[in-house]
Amino acid sequence: MKVMPAVATAPMIRREIADDHICLLTFDRPESGANIFDAATLDELNEHLDFVENEASLQGLIIASAKKSIFIAGADLKTLLQQAQSGDMREFIAKGQRIFDRLADLKIPTVAAIHGASAGGGYEVTLACDYRIASDDPATRMGLPETTLGLIPAWGGCTRLPRLIGVEKAAEVILKGKLYSAEEALKLGLIDDIAPRDQLLDHARKKLRAGKRKVEGGAPATPGSGELAPPRQTGNAAPERSYQIINKTVSISLDESLRMELDAIVDLGKKESTQNLIRNFFLAEKYKKGTPSRTATERVIHAAVIGAGVMGSGIAQWLSSRGVTVILRDIAREQIDRGLANIEKTYAGAVKRGLMTEEKAKQGRARICGSTAPMELRDVRFVIEAASEKMNIKKEVFRELAMEAGPKTIVATNTSALPVSELADVTVSPEHVIGMHFFNPVSRMKLVEVVIAKQTSDETRERTLAFARQIGKLPVVVRDSPGFLVNRVLFPYLLDAAQLFESGLEADKIDSALVQWGMPMGPMRLIDEIGVDITVDIGNTLERAYGKRDHVSAVLLWLRDQQMLGRKTGAGFYKYEGKTHKPNESLMQWRVVAGGGAPGRGEGSTKSQPASSPPATADDIALRLVLVMVNEAARCVEEKVVDSPEDADYGMILGTGFTPFRGGPLRFAEHFGLKKVVDELERLAQSEEKFSACEILRKHARDGTKFYENGR
Repeated sequence: MKVMPAVATAPMIRREIADDHICLLTFDRPESGANIFDAATLDELNEHLDFVENEASLQGLIIASAKKSIFIAGADLKTLLQQAQSGDMREFIAKGQRIFDRLADLKIPTVAAIHGASAGGGYEVTLACDYRIASDDPATRMGLPETTLGLIPAWGGCTRLPRLIGVEKAAEVILKGKLYSAEEALKLGLIDDIAPRDQLLDHARKKLRAGKRKVEGGAPATPGSGELAPPRQTGNAAPERSYQIINKTVSISLDESLRMELDAIVDLGKKESTQNLIRNFFLAEKYKKGTPSRTATERVIHAAVIGAGVMGSGIAQWLSSRGVTVILRDIAREQIDRGLANIEKTYAGAVKRGLMTEEKAKQGRARICGSTAPMELRDVRFVIEAASEKMNIKKEVFRELAMEAGPKTIVATNTSALPVSELADVTVSPEHVIGMHFFNPVSRMKLVEVVIAKQTSDETRERTLAFARQIGKLPVVVRDSPGFLVNRVLFPYLLDAAQLFESGLEADKIDSALVQWGMPMGPMRLIDEIGVDITVDIGNTLERAYGKRDHVSAVLLWLRDQQMLGRKTGAGFYKYEGKTHKPNESLMQWRVVAGGGAPGRGEGSTKSQPASSPPATADDIALRLVLVMVNEAARCVEEKVVDSPEDADYGMILGTGFTPFRGGPLRFAEHFGLKKVVDELERLAQSEEKFSACEILRKHARDGTKFYENGR
């Protein structure tokens, strides 16, 4: 098709007018793989709309992108974070609303030709068009994820989407904050049609040649639906504010609804929780990309996993799903069979949830070879040991691997707490030994702790980080020390929660206090999920290193001896039936034996360490347990277990689900007040020495300094 010369060419947006008098605006941000909306891009779009409004010959407008996998990624989050901190967000959001309104009010029909990710403001601009056509490419995904960042869709998302697809479906899209494939989007009504990528613009032109504008309003409400059920209350206020607008928008004018959007996002931008969630987004990007390496790293094609238990089979499944062929080895055939069954279950679940196609799952399964026989591993670039968490067993495995592995093979251990340096000492190439601590379930947990032993070479470190990113994990580097980062910070919290149970508090009271504070589940439930036996083993390892703050309570020993090991045996602090749980009444027997649950009145092995008076309120329970984590995370920074406060905070968010909107234990401590943290820890330390504030906390409190300077 002949293309007439454009009147002007903007740096961010190209304008072309073909001989059919249809204007094509193509977003193509220079020297970037993504298009975003910043102030300059909004201004350029506004200038193009000046031209479109005044050019009487135009018959239609198409908005498209020149990028390979991004349509428009939304508003510039760096700008939003700066504006949230400075209080300058209102002007930027209001400008976007005005410009998108101009697009919606054009007299000619408009269509968005969507190829690639269309998120947040990148999807809201399409809502201001009459029609939306998406490519069938897997890269094409769309949605409004703002609530996951503590914000709301405020460029018309909460206003136009309910008018387009109905209140209930719009609430689902906005409150969940997920991105949808083109097929899912078509079913929901987010788009009007799907086209092959190479025919996308042709389909858009056909739609415009019909010459009609869609009547604004769409499907204002689902008949008889009544009022929406409010979202669950959390520290992230964005879902609640979105819900209020979605529920009201169809009964007020569009302008009134947009004003509600503007007021809501400005209010939310001032909140610490929102600023933390946006910071978390940037941390995720940092750990995905890493820092440029001087060492050239090859893509890993072949790997081996030693140990076919829950973790070993989980690691093998994940590697195979990411294109790596895997030898899964164990000493017993029944272990291999059980591991392969676990892998099959994970693949079947992923297909059922729509996370992958059956064909992709079939290809993944075919990449795994189970074996009980020792074999040559010289062509395998990575071997990951996931044997039993016993040092003598792991050492034996490492001695064997030292004989079988090639001269450049990296041998990684998945240990959660044992010293990696001790394993390196039994090999002939200790510089190639490293820790890769995956978290359970491997298919859902993004974090990998990359544990640097004293013998680990820089090349091994860089190759391991590259491998972790290759397989879609987020690596945090930690120094080899007992518990590394996550377990070291988590276990004093879990063990102190068990001590609170001993002091007379019920498990569900402790758990509800922490869930109310924002944790995904309470500590007693988490002990049951980890396994009481594993909790005792790790606790004992950490107590040998760190003393009383990792003391294993008598109730845990009793549960272990009674084989009430948590969910896997059907009972722990709770009894489990399917997906439901209730308090374990058998623990009343332990309370009687232990002398009514009061500390210091037990006999023999059931006697616990003395405890301070149990906290009376949910807020007091949560604060005590969270400060245990704060204190230990601060020690990890002080002792250089991690390189930065960000590593400590983001590792805990990824590894334990530590409340994301609170920013991690150290970010929370700063917001709470470091002097108040130290004062509260010292108050608790009057009864129990284990609470004594570490030196780095005391120093910050004395000097008035912080872990994060200038709010970065």
